[in-house]
Amino acid sequence: MGISIRDSEQGDMPGVQAIYALEVLEGTASFEIDPPNLEEMLRRRQVVLEAGLPYLVATEGNVVAGYCYASNYRNRPGYRFTLENSVYVASWARRRGVGYSLLQALLARLEGGHWKQMVAIIGGSEHHASIHLHEQAGFEQVGVLKSVGYKFDQWVDTVIMQRAISGSPTDS
Repeated sequence: MGISIRDSEQGDMPGVQAIYALEVLEGTASFEIDPPNLEEMLRRRQVVLEAGLPYLVATEGNVVAGYCYASNYRNRPGYRFTLENSVYVASWARRRGVGYSLLQALLARLEGGHWKQMVAIIGGSEHHASIHLHEQAGFEQVGVLKSVGYKFDQWVDTVIMQRAISGSPTDS
């Protein structure tokens, strides 16, 4: 059975919450310390959808294998043409192209919109899989914020990556 990518539905959110909770508890991709509950994850998804942005899931059968979404990079009006992406993959589904498929589908959904740039804020310089995923999707590293997060009794860097959103009417 293969992986399929589609718009998320409310019924997918327990699977999304489980993937994110594990990352919060065991990884540095998120600097949250306590996993948000299902109600909070539903609220966060609604914010993305109300902004007119995609929130996608990858499924294998009826099981959520990963998810991704775009959100506003910052809330100030001057950043209105810049988005940030988030991509998370279940541990059992890693190294199968799920993250890449999700990110490519997300970028395709945004093409032709009014957005010009997308950034990825990656927790941890050692998060090579995420850095490589974004490089494969055309992102380039534009900076590293040293020791800006503290998790698991250690200081953690943030890697900043960026790429243009193709087909944007604001391309110049």
